[in-house]
Amino acid sequence: MITGSIVALVTPMHADGSVDWTSLERLLELHIASGTSAIGVVGTTGESSTLSVPEHCEVIKHCVSHINHRVPIVAGTGANSTREAIILTEAAAEAGVDACLLVTPYYNRPTQNGLYEHHKAVAEAVKIPQILYNVPGRTCIDMLNSTVQRLAGLDNIVGIKDATGDVERGRDLIECVGQQIAIYSGDDPTSMELMLAGGHGSISVTANIVPDRVAQLCRLSMAGDRQAATALNNTLVALNEALFVEANPIPIKWALYNKGLIEAGIRLPLTPLDEQYREQVVAAMEAVGI
Repeated sequence: MITGSIVALVTPMHADGSVDWTSLERLLELHIASGTSAIGVVGTTGESSTLSVPEHCEVIKHCVSHINHRVPIVAGTGANSTREAIILTEAAAEAGVDACLLVTPYYNRPTQNGLYEHHKAVAEAVKIPQILYNVPGRTCIDMLNSTVQRLAGLDNIVGIKDATGDVERGRDLIECVGQQIAIYSGDDPTSMELMLAGGHGSISVTANIVPDRVAQLCRLSMAGDRQAATALNNTLVALNEALFVEANPIPIKWALYNKGLIEAGIRLPLTPLDEQYREQVVAAMEAVGI
């Protein structure tokens, strides 16, 4: 089981939108040095929705090759087409990732049974560990805990990224299936509480910019040290808020650019961070010493 801080890694891009492989390798080394437990590539934060299928697969291969088994790689392979999700998951498995992250099928608005059948079909087609990803704020579909319980019975469903931000619901999920699969927070502002309740880690946007602190927060929270975890978490509140003033990954890519770690490239329909928010992001970065 993968536990701890799993960064939801950005995909660095040049000004023309092409993938910046040099910056990608620099970010990977930063996370190795900072104690990040696993690297999550080509998910929402990695702009999977605007990468072509060949680009998607190439980013995965590049990361697997560069990391070379130093930490686990979790690849985003979800799609709103079950066939496409299977194709992406097969490609990720062939590339050598340790697990795949599959978002609920967006836009189609399937029923709960449709969600079950979709994930069941991918799990049966590709025998690689798979992590469910529920983020109703982006997909317009919500995977209920009862559906997660059904899916947790499948051999290679090994976890869920819960990005609802609903800690009580997360606690119920931990109680129901926490002994069968890993429960990861997908919401930085509430990740500490979910981990203190028994969650197994955080798939984090904030970890892109302060990987060492998010890794430490995960360690303290999973160890049950509420006092120390709260003290650390309090230093990250403003940063967590600033990194979501516009749709992810707009603010985090601008923050990394501001820090000099990547170029300013981002793909339409996403655009660079609006000037009205830049002062807030800079102030939040300065408040944590970056």
